[in-house]
Amino acid sequence: MTDPAMTGQARRWPVISALGVVMIFTWGSTYYLMTVLAAPIARDTGWSLGSITGALSVGLLVAGLVSPLVGRAIAGHGGRPVLAAGCALIAAGLLVIAGATHLWVFWTGWLLLGLGMAAGLYDPAFASLGRLYGREARGAITALTLWGGFASTVCWPLSTLMLDAWGWRGVAAAYAVIHLFGTMPLVLWAVPAPPGRVERRSFDEPDVPRLAGREAIVFGLMAAMLVLNGLIVVNVSTWLFTFLQAQGLTLSAAVALGTLIGPAQVGARVLEMAGRGRHHPIWTLAISTFAIAAGILLLAADYGVAGVALVLYGGGNGLFSIARGALPLAVFGAERYPALMGSLARPSLIAQAAAPVLGVWVIAGSGPQATLWILSALALAKAGFLALLWRSIRA
Repeated sequence: MTDPAMTGQARRWPVISALGVVMIFTWGSTYYLMTVLAAPIARDTGWSLGSITGALSVGLLVAGLVSPLVGRAIAGHGGRPVLAAGCALIAAGLLVIAGATHLWVFWTGWLLLGLGMAAGLYDPAFASLGRLYGREARGAITALTLWGGFASTVCWPLSTLMLDAWGWRGVAAAYAVIHLFGTMPLVLWAVPAPPGRVERRSFDEPDVPRLAGREAIVFGLMAAMLVLNGLIVVNVSTWLFTFLQAQGLTLSAAVALGTLIGPAQVGARVLEMAGRGRHHPIWTLAISTFAIAAGILLLAADYGVAGVALVLYGGGNGLFSIARGALPLAVFGAERYPALMGSLARPSLIAQAAAPVLGVWVIAGSGPQATLWILSALALAKAGFLALLWRSIRA
């Protein structure tokens, strides 16, 4: 006889695989897009690099502001319409960017992309899986992050190839086509309606439902850790080559070391998946927090072990993506999970929007090495919040 549990697990793989493809292209065409296109756009239009990359920050800020509404929409209507709308909004933003001849039009495209990111990246996908599978969603969340870890691996080379063939406007238009005729239909086909009655929620309800006492403290500590992690990760991603070159490495050596981060992220997620969720996700968060802190501290100390530092950092960051989805589900339960994920996304995305600007200011005023030590201090502060969170959850 067929094991019902195994059958249910097998049925999840079409959903997870479809959402995995969606995550690769939603991340690759938004968050990772300017890594390849910023310089060509600046050369072609004459706009400053700061004004071009600043549009990404504005998009992340918009995403953070509307994320609670997205979470509550998933709680009330399920993930399928929300994720499909996210793909459509990303496509619309990319089409506006492709046709932009003025900077304000380019920024308008990024405002639309911000709305799309709020509805189409990890947090809404996690919330959708929680809405579908309840407390059993942890394995699906882990598997989805494994797919998402390939976003830059797939989309950076793809963007480069399209850039050479069609220019930066062609890249934006091509990704819009991928979303309109690929990711959006994939969501509508593969993501089922949530089981049972869909709860209709009023949009005048508070962003964070029914939290008081210990739960409110736990939520606040999680939000604080997400803010600190956003500040650390975005600055490392943006300025890693600057940090390594300031320590005497050539650009080619810095790039070679930077490639260690992606495989470390994926490797850590594979190990987490092999554990089959037998441990509480607070352990995943703890290992992640200490690995990131150790990696940043080693990098700041400049002991000549930058490779080791980046593997630790990458592995920790890979696990953090899982913990941020699995821990709220374990602590708050499935019913409130979608709305709470939307609310937790807001401070994280706002921090990520501010991070590049703050990084430029600190590097200009104090230098790359001092900036690394500041990031180390933030990583240690995150470990302090972890200790408080551990005590609150285990109390």
